[in-house]
Amino acid sequence: MSPGEEKPAGRQARKQVLLRLDPQVYDALARWAGEELRSANAQIEFLLRRALAETGRLPSAPGPIPRRGRPPKASE
Repeated sequence: MSPGEEKPAGRQARKQVLLRLDPQVYDALARWAGEELRSANAQIEFLLRRALAETGRLPSAPGPIPRRGRPPKASE
């Protein structure tokens, strides 16, 4: 997507966050993510959403977790 191009309707911009983790914590997280067929990033987002939901802090309408794989081709 070029800088001047608009995002598809309904898709929110994703925030990028630098996260520093202990290497052993990251290794355990990456193994867990692999067992559930997720990337480490997707596993972190999954766990954060679950923790927010369990404590009643999840926003009422969070965006969906992006699907794996290539995005669908835009109709021409």
